[in-house]
Amino acid sequence: MKFSRTTLILLLLALGLGTFVYFYEIRGGTQREEVKEKQQQIFSFTADDVQSLTVTTQKLSLSLERNPQGNQPKWLLKSPVSEPANDAIVSYLMDLLVKGKSDRIFSIPPNQKAEFGLDQPQATINIQLKNQQSQQLLLGKLNPNGSSLYVQANPTVKPDGNIDVLLVSKDFENAVNRELSEWQQPKNNSEQPTPTPTPTGK
Repeated sequence: MKFSRTTLILLLLALGLGTFVYFYEIRGGTQREEVKEKQQQIFSFTADDVQSLTVTTQKLSLSLERNPQGNQPKWLLKSPVSEPANDAIVSYLMDLLVKGKSDRIFSIPPNQKAEFGLDQPQATINIQLKNQQSQQLLLGKLNPNGSSLYVQANPTVKPDGNIDVLLVSKDFENAVNRELSEWQQPKNNSEQPTPTPTPTGK
């Protein structure tokens, strides 16, 4: 059985297209998933490893400490006020610190920190672990399209004189830029004393 020149060309094109689809869509897709999974974890500690947090923004500085009683709430505000903290708000930040990943890491000379908002960070998060080790995260500004945030984790100058900048979720910005009232445990209306009825005169 003979094939015409056109049929052979079409068969070769179909074969080539099939090969491309296999390598790009199937194998390539798997490799892209692997790349996604290899995103750099920001920190390696767990939520249970953390003993205390200090969050400093341009309008507020507060300290949080794990409740030594081990009951609710899990977190206590130590300054600027001393009272129970809003566990949901603290857990949101903690989740980002523990599970947060960097989309991209690049090195810059220290004199370029201002371009990324890291010379005067919009927020600094200091983390004290139960093993007495400490970690730090500096939040810079958003990237040009506003989709991610420039940060520095445990800022140090590398042997080549440069510093590492990470690109992370802008959720970090939302997690720390809050009013003091948001960090405080919400008042439960059911726990408030029932007002005493006013006696009515006859």
